[in-house]
Order: sequence, then structure tokens, then C-alpha cells
Amino acid sequence: MNRASFLVLAAACSVSLWRPAVAMAPRPPLSDPITGPRSALTKDWIGRQQPGLGIPILILAGHADSQGIAGSGTSGEAVDLLGQAPMDPRMRDELFWNRLVAIRVVQMGRQQGLNIRYYQPPLLRIDNADDPRTNWSVGRRHVRRGGYALEVHFDAYGPDGYGSGLIPRLSPGPNRLDEGLAASFGPFPLRFRGGLGGPRRGISLLEVGKLEGDLERRLRDPRTRESTIDAIALRVVTSMRGSLVSGHDPLAPAPGELSSQRPAARRAPQDPRPSASPAGV
Repeated sequence: MNRASFLVLAAACSVSLWRPAVAMAPRPPLSDPITGPRSALTKDWIGRQQPGLGIPILILAGHADSQGIAGSGTSGEAVDLLGQAPMDPRMRDELFWNRLVAIRVVQMGRQQGLNIRYYQPPLLRIDNADDPRTNWSVGRRHVRRGGYALEVHFDAYGPDGYGSGLIPRLSPGPNRLDEGLAASFGPFPLRFRGGLGGPRRGISLLEVGKLEGDLERRLRDPRTRESTIDAIALRVVTSMRGSLVSGHDPLAPAPGELSSQRPAARRAPQDPRPSASPAGV
């Protein structure tokens, strides 16, 4: 064996013998043909806990109870910049699409054998964030009983948005469901913007994509609406079921880095509703 062949073999052996403590999945691409740009913020967390296959999953539509007040979601590029009519005059376009995607996720999830349900608040506006009927309250109770809660969102258009990605729950911390969704949609830092109201209550947030461009056009076009919603929902369900059936290799955090967040003023404000819990939990 010549020296060159030996060095190649030695390198191959060293790679095969050395393994990190946890296998890491490769980072996803920075853009997707359906959902568009992904979050480019640093992933600084690993979801190690493996839920059981029958874990109760609760799906929520983001901003479902905060219409008419600050923090009601984005209207989308089509309404704000292109002068198109809202999909439903009672609500921001984000909520309109959040609802349809959330409902489809539950329908597909049940077909795939997931223990999954959808909750919709009885009112579009509930001023007290700790009202027992809000997404936050229902989600928090669900998580405290051992379930997993996911709130569906679309991100802001233009420079205020980051793109698709999973913002993991802070308590009881990320698990393999979060890892699977981060691998499919992209990751956000653990304490994104200091910790949003949902993650502080144990609810993970999924940003499907920025409500703009091709994604928004496909949603608004009746000819492509159903197939687009189906594609998004199928990705969510496939990710969750795969994480429960076989686990999911964690998406590697950037070595030695923490989150590199943009200034707070560039993004829509957090939900300003009063909370009786100072820490939001």
C-alpha cells in the first residue's frame, strides 16, 4: 500500500471511529421552493427528550384571540403593499391562513394515527392573556398534563420577517418533535426575542414562512390554494410522525455561537395583553 492510499484509509477510519455524543442532522438549506426563505438565525439548542408515539398533540392557530389589538399578526404583503382585499375582514390575513393550515395538520395527523386535536378560541379578541379560553392558557394546561402544543404562524413580509422556522418551547424545554420541525422548516434560537409568550408557557411556535411573494400568491390563488396548504400540512405531519416513530437526529447548533438576533424594532411587537403571571408561565 503506498503512502497516499494509507493516508486516505487512515482518514476514513478516523471518521468512522469518531462519533459525537449525539448524532447531528445537517443544517437545512436557506430557502425552500414552497415556503421561501428559512430563518438564518443561530440554533443554540438540542431537543433530546423522546416523546411516546401516543403523546397528545395540540395544534393552535397563532393570533386566534388577539384580533383588533396590537400583536394581531401580519396582514401580509398582498394587503399592505399591493392593495388587495383581506381574505376575511374580521381578521388579519395571517390568522386566516394560520387557521386553515392548523386544521389541515390535524386532519392529516389523524389519518396518520397521531393523537392530535385543534383548539379555536370562542372569540377573536380576548383582552386578558390569562383568560382560560386563550391559546396560551389552553396550551399551557395541555403541556402541564404531559402533552405537546404547537402554534402555527406566518412570519412578517419584507425585512421585518426572518422566514420559516421553529421557535422551541422554553419549559419543559425542546424535545425531538421540536428537532424534527426545525429540520423541516429551519430553527430559531431558544430564547428568540428574550422568550415569547407562547414558548414561555410551553408552546412551540412554527413560522411557516414569510407572508409574501410566491407563497402568498399560491395561497391566495384558488387554483393552487388547496395543494399549497396540503403541502405545508403534510410536511408538519411527516416531521412529527417521523420524530415519534424513529426519533430525529438533532440539528447541529453552530459551534460556539449564540443567537444573533436583529433589533427588536424591526419585528412586530409581542402580544401586549396583561398577564397575571410576571414570568408569563
